[in-house]
Amino acid sequence: MGNICSISLPADCIVSSFWDGATEHANYLRKLPENLVELGTACERLRELRNDVKRTVDIAEREQMQPLDQVQGWLSRVETLETQVTQLIGDGTEEVEKKCLGGCCPRHCRTRYKLGKRAARKLKEVDILMSQRPSDAVAERLPSPRLGERPNQATVGMNSRIGKVWSSLHQEQVGIIGLYGLGGVGKTTLLTQINNAFTKRTHDFDFVIWSTVSKTVNLENIQDDIWKKIGFCDDKWKSKSRDEKATSIWGVLSEMRFVLLLDDVWERLNFLDVGIPLQNKKNKIVFTTRSKEVCAQMEADKKIKVECLTWTESWDLFRMKLGEDTLDFHPEIPELAEAVAQECCGLPLVLTTMGRAMACKKTPEEWKYAIKVLQSSASKFPGMGDEVFRLLKYSYDCLPTQVSRSCFLYCSLYPEDYKMSKLSLIDRWICEGFLDEFDNMEGAKNQGYNIIGTLIHACLLEEGDVDNEVKLHDVIRDMALWIACKTGKEQDKFLVKAGSKLTEAPEVAEWMGPKRISLMDNQIEELTGSPKCPNLSTLFLADNSLKMISDTFFQFMPSLRVLDLSNNSITELPRGISNLVSLQYLNLSETNIKELPIELKNLDKLKCLVLVDMPQLSSIPEQLISSLSMLQVIDMFNSGISERTVLKDGILSDGDEALVEELESLKYLHDLGVTITSTSAFKRLLSSDKLRSCISSVCLRNFNGSSSLNLTSLCNVKCLFSLYISNCGSLEDLEIDWAWEGKETTESNYLNSKVSSHNSFHSLLWLRVERCSRLKDLTWLVFAPNLKVLTIIDCDQMQEVIGTGKCGESAENGENLSPSVKLQVLSLVDLPQLKSIFWKALPCIYLNTVYVDSCPLLKKLPLNANSAKGDQIVISGQTEWWNEVEWEDEATHNAFLPCFLIRGSKWIA
Repeated sequence: MGNICSISLPADCIVSSFWDGATEHANYLRKLPENLVELGTACERLRELRNDVKRTVDIAEREQMQPLDQVQGWLSRVETLETQVTQLIGDGTEEVEKKCLGGCCPRHCRTRYKLGKRAARKLKEVDILMSQRPSDAVAERLPSPRLGERPNQATVGMNSRIGKVWSSLHQEQVGIIGLYGLGGVGKTTLLTQINNAFTKRTHDFDFVIWSTVSKTVNLENIQDDIWKKIGFCDDKWKSKSRDEKATSIWGVLSEMRFVLLLDDVWERLNFLDVGIPLQNKKNKIVFTTRSKEVCAQMEADKKIKVECLTWTESWDLFRMKLGEDTLDFHPEIPELAEAVAQECCGLPLVLTTMGRAMACKKTPEEWKYAIKVLQSSASKFPGMGDEVFRLLKYSYDCLPTQVSRSCFLYCSLYPEDYKMSKLSLIDRWICEGFLDEFDNMEGAKNQGYNIIGTLIHACLLEEGDVDNEVKLHDVIRDMALWIACKTGKEQDKFLVKAGSKLTEAPEVAEWMGPKRISLMDNQIEELTGSPKCPNLSTLFLADNSLKMISDTFFQFMPSLRVLDLSNNSITELPRGISNLVSLQYLNLSETNIKELPIELKNLDKLKCLVLVDMPQLSSIPEQLISSLSMLQVIDMFNSGISERTVLKDGILSDGDEALVEELESLKYLHDLGVTITSTSAFKRLLSSDKLRSCISSVCLRNFNGSSSLNLTSLCNVKCLFSLYISNCGSLEDLEIDWAWEGKETTESNYLNSKVSSHNSFHSLLWLRVERCSRLKDLTWLVFAPNLKVLTIIDCDQMQEVIGTGKCGESAENGENLSPSVKLQVLSLVDLPQLKSIFWKALPCIYLNTVYVDSCPLLKKLPLNANSAKGDQIVISGQTEWWNEVEWEDEATHNAFLPCFLIRGSKWIA
């Protein structure tokens, strides 16, 4: 029997197993109604859970996050199961209702059995899906468009450099990365490419923040750059101390993951003073500098040298900037071009500058001359100059005139990264005597704009963020100062200590030789003594803390032509200013001066007097203005000066027209900025043909005696580019007398027959309306087609910016108008009743910034999918407001969703 296997099972086990199976099958039949009810209840719980998960996913998607695959799979399985359960419950219910045998037995037991079995299985599936519900993490963060892509040109040889930095960013042991190398080698370009890479690649950082540091460190500027990205940079923030700002920044960044990109670092930064938390290396800091020593001082975990381009890369970049047309124009040029490119030593900035400079040189002789010039001065350049300045100087040497070269060097008087107003720059060039090709102011200004264009095209100046500003690249500025201070003639030397944190002026001996001195952006409080400056023609003292200038300070400056004292705390001018008999430009803007001294009468060569934003100024000696017979520019925009200024109160309102008459007496007056505070003064000023032709900026302030103001006469001010309307509490309506082109005069409560598309505010570029509590709209702006900047602040009853009701016969008339086509910046702040900007979408192809704050009723923006390229616009405001914005269609919503810069209330200081 050895081959026989015997198995013995207890009888009770066999019976139990059989009984359980039989019971389970019987329950399929017997408990079908109960199972259907239980299945429906379980499915409802699953549906509720599904809705919760889906809601969380929707919120994550609005925050630019991508749902996890496992979450999307779970939602899909739940949806499929819901469909199956719904069908099963319907079939089961129908089967239960088909009864026979007194309601105790179904007609088709087999069908009921199958339904019961399916119901039991679906119950288990529901339980399984319930147990597999996603955790709190339902999505991952995508590269967020609100990180902000920075403008950048096509580059050569950057991919490997970006890859090296990007891989370092993902190393756990690396928190701080230092990029160092020569000026002009492409450090800023590389950092820009890294910044932009974050908008295209997946990462888990909450913020990518950019700040330009510059040679003179200003920690508060860095703090402001950070807070603009993570918070709300309002007046409350600006009023905080540096320590308070640091605390606020620390509080936000400690809860976030961030990358901080710092460009142009010259010395060690104390991150704690800024408010940057460094508890771990999950957060990353990348900075650029010209010094490896700074990398050590900044405790960089990784130091990466940004090398010059290889020869192949250099030649590719040079050819790109030169253009194949020039390269192929003569058979000798390719070989000569290679020689020029080799002289550029692989520096991208120089290759770009030289390539563009040589793009119009199409003879071998011009190329041979360029090579000779480049090679002849090599030994004179110590240090960085040996490798950089002799190359950059060629672009300077190739400027077409000595005037353009002088104008270029003049730009180096301003601090690093300073945004220079084109108009202010040209006024100073005129008063320096650079622009004397024409006898009249208009011709001189056109010459100035032409020179600015020449400098931009030569890559010696850069366009600013807005059209009316320019700036110098820091390497180019260093080169300009090297030319002006080291290589120029003795009498042409510059003394430039702008942004040097000086608390005292340089020693008197240092003032003797220079022709131009800039002490801008320091903390100098007093100017004493009597420095002897026989050659000094320009003196920049703006942006200091000046409180006192001694009467003898200007005693020995007989050649001084340009004096800038703006943005200082002085309350009076020294009497010794009368010694400046050669002075032609005087800027006193943003000072606390209360009265202009009578001694200014001696400045009979003065051409430009700038008195902008001087709220304390309330008195000008009678006949002072008229005695300055050479004045061409006088700017009193947003100043205490108004028709009530000039010795007596209420000059114009009481019939005394002294100020207007004095202005009218100025033979050479070309540009006039005025502040007006009454309707009578407004009418009187604009009734003067001479003054109306000169007005470039108008500030209408404190109009509290009238409910309406007719602006029609301003249409005849052909040079008006800036208008500021402020503190007009009783003003309800700004009227225009107008008729549609090609139609007869339309009589209405608003429009008449004076203004047409050919006679409108064509020159108006800048408008600010503030604290006009009863003003309801600005519909007259349909006649300002070239407006670029519009700011409306604190107008309690403003309901619409441009409405249909006041545009004549019907909204259809407005179809012929395209207001705000050239608008670049729109700011709307504290407008509690504002509901509409414009009744239809506008083709704002130049729009780059929309800022909305405290406008709770504004639900629609005049934008559609075709209004502008979404990636060019930043829309900034409160998250609560943004979530309630209504869009024309889903395509518009999707186009502008990435443009929003969240300014959540939790970040408000």
